[in-house]
Amino acid sequence: MNGRWLRTVGALALGCVVLAAARADDNISNKWRIETSGSAHSAGTIQLRVTPHQGTPADVTITVADKTSENKIAQDMRDALIAQLPQGEYHVETDDGEDVLIKKAKSHELNFSVEVVSSNVEHVKLHVEKE
Repeated sequence: MNGRWLRTVGALALGCVVLAAARADDNISNKWRIETSGSAHSAGTIQLRVTPHQGTPADVTITVADKTSENKIAQDMRDALIAQLPQGEYHVETDDGEDVLIKKAKSHELNFSVEVVSSNVEHVKLHVEKE
């Protein structure tokens, strides 16, 4: 009976590890979209984190002035990502004016995750999604 119990517990533990790994991979992609909506009602900063799969995260800070439009925020975000991410690993562009696309460079093998770490800019909403 102890052997059966140990095998059951072992199988459950292995299942949990596989599930956790699958969830971690759900947050990895080769292309991300950051949708920006709303004009800034205050000056502040937005901090993003771009993390290659099993790699070192890169934090990117975007400075936003009061009354900045969503299209200008997207342009500033694009410029900050280009300037602050490791060169040659990502391709960054704006799309539809208010969206920013981040893609892995063709020469870069690792997929990555993108997250908003913080923002203290009032009235600006950011939505990050895989493409």
